[in-house]
Amino acid sequence: MSTLRMTSDLRRQLILGAAKRCFARHGFAGTTTKSVAAAAAISEALLFKHFPSKAALFAEILAEECEADPVLADLLEREPSTATLVEFVRTMVQHFLQVSNGPDKEDEQRLRLMVTSHLDDGEFARLVYAKVESLIGGIFVASLERAVAAGDASPIGIAPLNLFWFVHHTLLSTALMRLPATPCLAYDNVIDVERQLCEFLLRGIGLNQAAIASHLDRQLKPASAQSVIAESA
Repeated sequence: MSTLRMTSDLRRQLILGAAKRCFARHGFAGTTTKSVAAAAAISEALLFKHFPSKAALFAEILAEECEADPVLADLLEREPSTATLVEFVRTMVQHFLQVSNGPDKEDEQRLRLMVTSHLDDGEFARLVYAKVESLIGGIFVASLERAVAAGDASPIGIAPLNLFWFVHHTLLSTALMRLPATPCLAYDNVIDVERQLCEFLLRGIGLNQAAIASHLDRQLKPASAQSVIAESA
């Protein structure tokens, strides 16, 4: 009796499904490639043909979750523009300000993994950065180029993707300050933090004040400032 050979894509999805269950149950540190292989009913050697390491598995799961996020999905479908660029930066600011206050603590755990990876061999961090760049880098650069063409921004250097990473790393550092139960640094006048970060980053990537005022004032909602206060209480 013949059986249909499982396609590589289907096998990959089954492995990811098993890995999600293992990570959810045991966390990153408590999960092994051996346990994932067992959950997927395959050999560890076959798992390694699809994913070279546990870090690669986790990074792929993170990328899938990002792609499934409705807010990000909406942004990725927009036409590149100054408005899209401002919305991207604002969304990133809000995400990183909320990392340490998520209801299921998953974002906080991932941030801790990123920190550990930077201090270790860097594998997990490199994989995550590659996924983030492939997902967001293109629309960020295209929107920045449109902003320059529209007279809303001045070009800075010849490598606009670097500007995306400067934004990302600034926000990553901001999130680290808030990671411990007692924050390492308590910003003064927390009600202003979101706006200050947005304006600082938008100016840093070249937007002029008129464009920032025009687009940011439409996008920042009064409730967003209140959410930052609640998180810091």
